[in-house]
Amino acid sequence: MIKDIQRARQLHIADIIGRSAKRRGDKIALIDGETKISFKDLDRLVSKITAHLYAAGLRKGDKLVLMSHNCWQFPAILHAAARLGVIGVPINFMLNANEVTYLLEHSQPKMIVAEDELCHVIDEATRKLTFLQPQKVVLNLNEIHVTSVWKNFEYFLKSILVDVPEIELNTHDPIRMMYTSGTESLPKGVLLNSESLILQYTTCIIEGEMSANDKEIHAFPLYHCAQLDAFLNVDLFLGATSYIFRRFDPELVLRTIAQEKITKLFCPPTAWIALLNNDVISQVDLGSLAKAYYGASTMPRTVIEQLRQLLPHIRFWQFYGQTEMAPVASVLSPDDHEHFIESVGKPALHVQTEIMDENGTILPLGHIGEIVHRSCHLTLGYDQNIEKTNESFSNGWFHSGDLGYFNEHGYLYVVDRIKDMVKTGGENVSTREVEEVIYTLEGVKEVAVIGLPHDHWIEEVVAVIIKHEHAELDENKILQHCRTRLSSYKAPKKVFFRTELPKNASGKILKRELKNYYKNMQNAIA
Repeated sequence: MIKDIQRARQLHIADIIGRSAKRRGDKIALIDGETKISFKDLDRLVSKITAHLYAAGLRKGDKLVLMSHNCWQFPAILHAAARLGVIGVPINFMLNANEVTYLLEHSQPKMIVAEDELCHVIDEATRKLTFLQPQKVVLNLNEIHVTSVWKNFEYFLKSILVDVPEIELNTHDPIRMMYTSGTESLPKGVLLNSESLILQYTTCIIEGEMSANDKEIHAFPLYHCAQLDAFLNVDLFLGATSYIFRRFDPELVLRTIAQEKITKLFCPPTAWIALLNNDVISQVDLGSLAKAYYGASTMPRTVIEQLRQLLPHIRFWQFYGQTEMAPVASVLSPDDHEHFIESVGKPALHVQTEIMDENGTILPLGHIGEIVHRSCHLTLGYDQNIEKTNESFSNGWFHSGDLGYFNEHGYLYVVDRIKDMVKTGGENVSTREVEEVIYTLEGVKEVAVIGLPHDHWIEEVVAVIIKHEHAELDENKILQHCRTRLSSYKAPKKVFFRTELPKNASGKILKRELKNYYKNMQNAIA
């Protein structure tokens, strides 16, 4: 009886599609190119996939790895897995075979579902596995021939006679594993349960003023927590309509907003910069776009100001967080952009945030320390990594790895990632602060500031810049601009120009790759 009461009282992520189908019926849930799927039909498809997963032997607690560009099948597979209590593990489609081998050895899935153009990566990766070979299912999205070991996902959309029993689901059990981006170290498997996800969805809905009337483009990778769980799954939960884009194309995004009367859009800062610099932005009617969101990395003040000037009818939100927070931790509301544009807002609805020093002491307003959280959004910990889990949850708080402070009005300011701080001559330099100064110089398109080894200063501040075409910028102009606006120890000592910055698929600049590249260049010269 206690189990019956518990099941009746809980809302599990496995229930979302079925509940939305009852509430929204024939309303369109997903649009992927020419494919349009109603909530009712999505529920039927998820049920069929669930039956096939069960028939293939997947059971509660097993893992299913999903490697694909965005497609309607992506959320359908994850929701089908959730109905069985199977842990969905989306992974980065840009990884090479060695990187995939690492993730597969770590997660040890019972099944891998992969897009056809990525099957060769999986095949190479699985040759090196030390555990029982997982079943392989191919998403035939590009009509690329694969070997016979791959079962076609189209078969999973057919009805089969299999008795799927009632699965005893618990909102506290892990249901998703998201790998950290690995921008600083090897990826870690972040375990999330239904409670974390559902409560994070409600935070997004309330803080972001989301509704069933939204029409939203999803152009960034669904293997990333921001697009998947701050936006797409929220839309499915509410009953909003989602447009699935395979990848981010600035012109296509702008034209689709105009043609389809899109009301809502999330982009990381690098993508908002791309939209701002695209000629189409001044050629199409973006009047329908009422709500815009950014996050995943820092938005330069000059960029958000330009966006708000160019598109004054659009209300902007900043969502700050990380994978371990499922992912939202704080929110900067549209009204707060007026006076607190450089902050990341205030702690979100279900989040308590403090600033802590190295000894575990909570610091007063205005003092810089590590940003720490307590929240029902939080991860259960890192899969098979008790040492890192204990370290991250020391003193009864989750340690974000970000440095920040609260101002006298209670707004949170992020100074930098602890690992991105440059320590030069015994002084700490925030790379974010230097980047903000460089962005105020006309002609700068993108910038990343890093620290490189130096014989005397231990590290020196270095700026890596992409300039606009025809911009008259050189190293001296950049250095002079910084020296007049920053203390001498904060100003870059060198400037490198590039045509592009390395980024992961979610738009984060990979500073680790930049550091390694220029370190190797230093060594070669030496």
